[in-house]
Amino acid sequence: MRLSSNVLWLVGPLLFAACGESDPSTKTGAGKQMPPLKAEAYILTPALFQETLEIPGSLMAAESAEIHPETSGRIVKLNLAEGQSVATGYLIAKLDDADLQAQLKKIQTQLAIAEKTEERQSKLLAIQGISQQDYDLSLLQVKNLKADIGILQTAIDKTDIRAPFSGKLGLKNISIGAYVSPSTVITTLQQSQSLKVDFSLPEKYSNDLKIGSIIEFRVAGSSRVHPAKVSATAPGLNESNRSLNYRAVVQHADPSLLPGSFATLTIRMAEKPQALMLPAQAVIPQARGKKVIRYNNGQAEFVEVTTGTRTADQVEVITGLQAGDTILLSGLMSIRPNTPVQIGKITNQPKK
Repeated sequence: MRLSSNVLWLVGPLLFAACGESDPSTKTGAGKQMPPLKAEAYILTPALFQETLEIPGSLMAAESAEIHPETSGRIVKLNLAEGQSVATGYLIAKLDDADLQAQLKKIQTQLAIAEKTEERQSKLLAIQGISQQDYDLSLLQVKNLKADIGILQTAIDKTDIRAPFSGKLGLKNISIGAYVSPSTVITTLQQSQSLKVDFSLPEKYSNDLKIGSIIEFRVAGSSRVHPAKVSATAPGLNESNRSLNYRAVVQHADPSLLPGSFATLTIRMAEKPQALMLPAQAVIPQARGKKVIRYNNGQAEFVEVTTGTRTADQVEVITGLQAGDTILLSGLMSIRPNTPVQIGKITNQPKK
């Protein structure tokens, strides 16, 4: 069937237009790439860094003890002035020892008789008036009685309750005439002229703080800073929280410092002269690990990193980057790997 010339004249332009629309080269903007994303950046530069930690601690007396009697008995003397400073060996309390004293006098009398008998038999042995065996028995009796006296004297000494070291007495828990046993706490004794402070550090810092290091602390209600010197560490980590326990000795005596006080410690760790610190906003948390976006020849490159110390606004980069790398800080949620990127602003400039 033939089409008339009029029909061809009407259909022809429509076919030509349809063919023109099917050609992608005729679309507006066809063949053009998306413009690069503009982002702020940060140039990674080595710098001196010293981490400062603030951790809790507890003040303790240099020496502290609960005062218990070593034996049971009735208190017949009590020299316990609460809060009084006493010297080593001070008699705090005295238990009734009348029965022990009576036994001691009895054995001392027996010893005097036995010694005279041993002396006479010694003379007889010299002239062969008795056998060696008879003399040995009398000598053994003397030694046994002396041993019994030593045992009784030790028991009598235990009725004297004395201060094991110099310090300040606490509050008394008993009164004169009370019957006490070794489980009874008569009072406490603390040597508060010198103090120590106990604290713990997380496992990752266990090799950074050394014996002899100086730390500082404050107590509640005072802004004064007190120095202390690290004197000892525990032999191993605390399994419950994976931390290492430390002890430091307070360097200067201060009457305002009391044992048992809560202390806030300031610990300055060792300086790192070439630390790579990055703004915290540049680090992208992942399900496993962390990443940053590095500018690489006009494109975005995702790099996995290992981080260390974190401050209020910066993070230490341990592995994954090197000095001089340019790290993107903005538009991180919209950037994908190999996305074209244009640096709009560098928030820091490396030192020349």
